[in-house]
Amino acid sequence: MIATKKLPVLFVFVLLLTSCQKKIIGFFEPDNTPLAPDYSQKQYWAALPSKQDSADVVLAPILRDVQQEADVDVFFLHPTTYTSKKKSQRNWNAPVNDDKLNQKTDGSTIKYQASIFNGVGRVFAPRYRQIHIRVFNEFDTERKTDAEKATLLAYHDIKAAFEYYLKHYNNGRPIIIASHSQGTVMAKLLMKDYFDGKPLQEQLVAAYLVGIIVPEGFFQYILPCETSNQTGCFTSWRTFQKDFEPKRYVSDTIIVTNPLSWTTDNIFVPASYNKGAIINDKQIIYNELVDAQIKSELGILWITRPKQPKQLRFFPSKNFHIGDYNLFYMNVRENARERSENFMVQQKNTQSGGK
Repeated sequence: MIATKKLPVLFVFVLLLTSCQKKIIGFFEPDNTPLAPDYSQKQYWAALPSKQDSADVVLAPILRDVQQEADVDVFFLHPTTYTSKKKSQRNWNAPVNDDKLNQKTDGSTIKYQASIFNGVGRVFAPRYRQIHIRVFNEFDTERKTDAEKATLLAYHDIKAAFEYYLKHYNNGRPIIIASHSQGTVMAKLLMKDYFDGKPLQEQLVAAYLVGIIVPEGFFQYILPCETSNQTGCFTSWRTFQKDFEPKRYVSDTIIVTNPLSWTTDNIFVPASYNKGAIINDKQIIYNELVDAQIKSELGILWITRPKQPKQLRFFPSKNFHIGDYNLFYMNVRENARERSENFMVQQKNTQSGGK
């Protein structure tokens, strides 16, 4: 049985959600949910330092996987991959033993997003009973309560995975929280429960809460990052084409970080600051692919659409949600390392009494 506590407002934006999509089958039934994962077994982790997985992939020759020698851990929460239109696969929550779904997750988000962080830390990415993409439609309907219950079921797995990680793997190591889309819905809850004003906040290098909005004041003690090397803070952005204004969840009280400057101001940052996008497995870093500018009144990040359409065919609209990380792959990778190095220096200074 899952908890019935009230979820905080979920400011959700998911790629390609439309009102014409079919509904989830039936109502949420707590006694008819997929079996919970057992995180003592490696199969329930999409990424784990002790096994070969897609987070170990090096997507360009100049990059290196440093997980085995890293001092930092990265807890990565993947976005929605449970998107099937088949009736048999349109339940509220995904089974974690679905091999086809797991392959999809591993070959997409783990390979192209989680791999960003293998240049700074050991990557842990749990499988979880994620909600179906269509569940996000139900938060504005009479089935809102069911949608919240399904979300809490997914979050139950995230908590179980994180607690297992803390008990068996962490050993007091610094932690980066990284997430995208549905993963960020979960990461926001996780940070509230385990980091915000809690002792574990002292181990937080930074959080990359990408693809879902983080309202101003969402955390009581964890602040938005304002510089590139600040630690114990969070970053967040959602990417759209310049001059496009999304109709949903527009607000000037949304925290937005520019991943080219790592500030929260509205200053335009040219593409020359973009250290490289990685959008496929061709072992190519696309340098200076996009610029970036925060539109604080909209709560989003604007980019100029790149003039390389063949490389960007998987961006079918002005919503670049799917590329939130990949358009800034090298910037995020280097920034995670910069914050981690600064964190380690600060920690060393603290242990030595600041001498």
